[in-house]
Amino acid sequence: MSARIGFIGAGKMAEALIGGLIAKNIFSKDEIVACAPSENTRAHVSGTYGVETFATAKEVVERADLLVLAVKPKHVAGLFEDEGIVIGSGKTLVSIVAGLPIAKLKSYVPDAKIVRVMPNHCCMVLEGAMGYTCDDSVGPEDKEDIARILGSVGLAVEVQEGYMDAITGIAGSSPAFMYLVIDAMADAGVLNGLSRSDSIKLAAQSMLGAAKMVLETGKHPDVLRDEVCSPAGTTIVGVKTLEDKGLRSAIISAVDDTIAKSRSMSKN
Repeated sequence: MSARIGFIGAGKMAEALIGGLIAKNIFSKDEIVACAPSENTRAHVSGTYGVETFATAKEVVERADLLVLAVKPKHVAGLFEDEGIVIGSGKTLVSIVAGLPIAKLKSYVPDAKIVRVMPNHCCMVLEGAMGYTCDDSVGPEDKEDIARILGSVGLAVEVQEGYMDAITGIAGSSPAFMYLVIDAMADAGVLNGLSRSDSIKLAAQSMLGAAKMVLETGKHPDVLRDEVCSPAGTTIVGVKTLEDKGLRSAIISAVDDTIAKSRSMSKN
């Protein structure tokens, strides 16, 4: 049987995309196929989402023209050089492999259309943030399809490939930084008598709400911050403390260092 989209690899990120595509009615379960070398993984994905799974990438490539490459970087060469899969003209390869540039992908699949994506793991709750870049062979209609597919698991923005390392810092790695903030806020709640559970929930919901305010109102974060800060009130005192302690500088440095590391890894 043929399918509309096939997943080469069925790990957590692929599973998130499969779940999002079905939940948002982009594709039905009968239009999706996936492969994984692990029988347990195949059983889990097919049992959870009702999609057909296979043991080899070749079986998926034969069944779909739109393919998602979702394996670990160290396994990419083996797929093309050892297993010998061929993705030819007319097929589109969407790669979510970290740090793998389009030029390297082209060396494996010179005739395919290529899209490189940097997602983050918040895709697992359909609230991901990701950047993607396309090679010159990807046309307007293809891009519409890609936008719909990635949009099923969150927010996706198209950028030039030179900015993909910046996407790694702003989106790919940044949830870890947000978790640190939530944990620190929860510690302060516990310090002042709240339970750990309530503190984590309140801190996480506050971050979620603040993010939605930025996205849905379109207001600059500085404007929204000022709306919370009453003159001589409690919040402005906390803002001053954060500025005095260097929070802004620390976050900028953390993201910048992440981007620098990503650039170094891409070169290697």
